[in-house]
Amino acid sequence: MKKLALAAVITGVAATAALAGGVEAPIMEAPVIVEETAAGSAGGLLVPLILLALLAAAIANN
Repeated sequence: MKKLALAAVITGVAATAALAGGVEAPIMEAPVIVEETAAGSAGGLLVPLILLALLAAAIANN
């Protein structure tokens, strides 16, 4: 009787361990896509033009 009970316990533990995770498709997350925004055509030209205008104004006041 002990052997039968021991066999039942071992079988039960093995069955639950084998089915613990279940068969389920893995969840795949969508990849993150980062797009850079393009700067306008005058984006790099604005600051030098302001500096040039300030320099011209400073020279005109002298």
